[in-house]
Amino acid sequence: MPIYEYECGLCHFRFEKKQSFSEAAEAICPECQGKASRVFHPAPIIFKGSGFYITDSRKGGPADTATGKQESGQMGKGK
Repeated sequence: MPIYEYECGLCHFRFEKKQSFSEAAEAICPECQGKASRVFHPAPIIFKGSGFYITDSRKGGPADTATGKQESGQMGKGK
């Protein structure tokens, strides 16, 4: 059974409770007997592998580099 973290709505006391998946996401605060709700934590994102940005971006082929050189050459002649 997983352990969940709860926070009381009245006194803001945080505590952990072991519950099954099918139980309701509410509990009773052990400090003030108020209604507590489950605290959600964001899951971390881990990027593995070398060159994450290199492999996900579009690579220019020989036609793209040739076109880029011609455009930059024409700009220089116009001045």
